[in-house]
Amino acid sequence: MAQSINITELSLPQLEMLKNQLDQMYVPGRLHDVEHVLIDVGTGYYVEKTAEDAKDFFKRKIDFLTKQMEKIQPALQEKHAMKQAVMEMMSQKIQQLTALGAPQATAKA
Repeated sequence: MAQSINITELSLPQLEMLKNQLDQMYVPGRLHDVEHVLIDVGTGYYVEKTAEDAKDFFKRKIDFLTKQMEKIQPALQEKHAMKQAVMEMMSQKIQQLTALGAPQATAKA
């Protein structure tokens, strides 16, 4: 996000760029006003800002997301450790059942 704003630092009147279309296809486009940009603020809303204000917005957004990631990382690590313990226990139980099942099968035969 922030890297795309750096394009606006160029003082070219018409700037070649790639415009995101449907999050899958990129088509060539031209930016006629490098001082004002539209930014997607979420849920389909766009806001016109100066290039400097857009940089500030994306910096704040990156800082916010980084803090949120730091908050949830310990919980995710704990969940991962619990998942690993459950998987290990299930593997041991399957091995035990397999070992117990083999003598029963030979006793029936």
